[in-house]
Amino acid sequence: MIAVALLLLPGLGLLLYGMDRVEERLFRRPPARHAAGRHLRLVGGAGGLPPRAPAVPGPGRSVGAEGEAPAA
Repeated sequence: MIAVALLLLPGLGLLLYGMDRVEERLFRRPPARHAAGRHLRLVGGAGGLPPRAPAVPGPGRSVGAEGEAPAA
């Protein structure tokens, strides 16, 4: 009877280890989703870059050399 117990011991250890791994996979939190490499710029010019000039000026406005409206 002791021989049977000693033969079953490694199998029970492997079963315990396997069940622990399965339980970890079932009950772990899902990974946090974030913008991987794609960060939003909510404020123009934030992050050390100069603000961009508008692509097309509004009606009746002209764009100067630096992207600003000329002084009247």
